[in-house]
Amino acid sequence: MKTIGLIGGMSWESTASYYQQLNQGIKQHLGGLHSAKIVMVSVDFAEIEALQHMGDWQKTAEILANAALSLEAAGADFFLICTNTMHKVADYVTQAVSIPLLHIADATGQQLVTEKISKVGLLGTKFTMEQDFYKQRIINKFAIDVIVPTDKEQDLIHSVIYQELCLGKVSNSSRDRYLKVIENLVERGAEGVILGCTEIGLLIEKQHTSTPLFDTTHIHALAAVAQSLK
Repeated sequence: MKTIGLIGGMSWESTASYYQQLNQGIKQHLGGLHSAKIVMVSVDFAEIEALQHMGDWQKTAEILANAALSLEAAGADFFLICTNTMHKVADYVTQAVSIPLLHIADATGQQLVTEKISKVGLLGTKFTMEQDFYKQRIINKFAIDVIVPTDKEQDLIHSVIYQELCLGKVSNSSRDRYLKVIENLVERGAEGVILGCTEIGLLIEKQHTSTPLFDTTHIHALAAVAQSLK
């Protein structure tokens, strides 16, 4: 079994989901008392969040690169950045280490291909929805059309992530507003929706909508389990 490296803490609520799902996945495959071999560096999200909104992505990249170096030194065979947004600096981080990154957009794109999705909606932080580092990777590598909510809807999605979900608050009213955004994406031709922030899966689950959902935390964790067992 390979050792999985995790850069977590962005936020810790979703990192806890990663830890649980990785161990559940290993147990499902191997049975008994088996659990995942994991090393983790968990950053202070308040520092990361402040830098994100200041636009100082270089500093965030340096923090994550140092975390990746720690994972490599601790014996990780490969690593995950346990957040979608911070894949904006993935290239910088990977250049700092010799172990490979299991990219969250690649794992998600592969799942979309498996499910024969040709047009998908994307929910996430405004950084993820507005910028190309995530959606363009899926478009280019997997030939899947990616659409995002309107500017007003993006503001709503972003606000709920940072002001509620990252603080562990799950609100029925926010869920209803998210579901309306999902309906609007479907009306625009989306065959499914990527929950492209690792906290959104805390709010929206399969039982809440008939629209196919692609929870990136779950997909990323499953891909890591498979990589660990190769």
